[in-house]
Amino acid sequence: RLAVLLACATFPLLFIGGLVTGKGAGLAVPDWPTTFGYNMFLYPWSKMVGNIFYEHSHRLVASFVGLLTIAVVIGFWLREPRKWLRGLALAALALVVFQGVLGGLRVVLLEDTLAIVHAATAQFFFAVTICLAVFSSREWRSAPPNRLLNDDRRLGRLCAITTGLIYLQIVFGAVVRHTGERIDAHVGLAALVALHVILIVMRVAKHQDARLRLNRPALCLFALLLVQLALGGLSYMGKFTALLRLSGNWIVLLTTTHLAVGALMLALAIALTLNVYRLSSGVKDRDRRGEALAEQYSV
Repeated sequence: RLAVLLACATFPLLFIGGLVTGKGAGLAVPDWPTTFGYNMFLYPWSKMVGNIFYEHSHRLVASFVGLLTIAVVIGFWLREPRKWLRGLALAALALVVFQGVLGGLRVVLLEDTLAIVHAATAQFFFAVTICLAVFSSREWRSAPPNRLLNDDRRLGRLCAITTGLIYLQIVFGAVVRHTGERIDAHVGLAALVALHVILIVMRVAKHQDARLRLNRPALCLFALLLVQLALGGLSYMGKFTALLRLSGNWIVLLTTTHLAVGALMLALAIALTLNVYRLSSGVKDRDRRGEALAEQYSV
């Protein structure tokens, strides 16, 4: 539950971060880790106006996510018998600390490159939280009633490649948002992601024995792809062309929603990839010892 809560708390943080970038509010607060000389948690609410509201809210929500990550690590080390999963929780904590430092250095050093790395790291941390939630779920520890064909490994590779492409697409999206450059790479990767998602849907349809476990997330991923393509097209026309005349607030909302849907696609692709791995042959044997320990501990 803590891992799920962490993932759910990280998603709105990504959206708020997108608003900060879209509004150009990243430097509204010129100092760090303080806020105009105040302790960050004691800054008066009455002074949170304009872009200061977006930037300072971003810092507060990020702090909450950091504290929640600490709680997750403590919970995993107290209740989780699998060492590799406890290590992954520690890696998430190191990542969120690194992310906070990146955000602070972006303000102090005024480097656009740090802003791009900050955005990419945020999505990577979100991906790790999804992994923590999936690996610690009861479904992952229980033996799956249906399994994929023993000789079918192509679906797993296809899902993993698609996940990597989605993340790479997100990275180039950050480059476009912060610099206005490499739109060609962003559009090209969008085409590759679309092709791979369609291939996933087609291939999942062949696995009748695993339909209830794979069809729904695959179709949801395809639906998100359609929404994402529409948002991307509208964002491009509104921001880089005169074909669509929109106010600044509408453009910010479109681009930020585009970012958020991309994060949801990444999360769903990760969950689908892990589920395919779980349903593939050999998982039960490799994880038998860890599952038995977890079951014994819970009893």
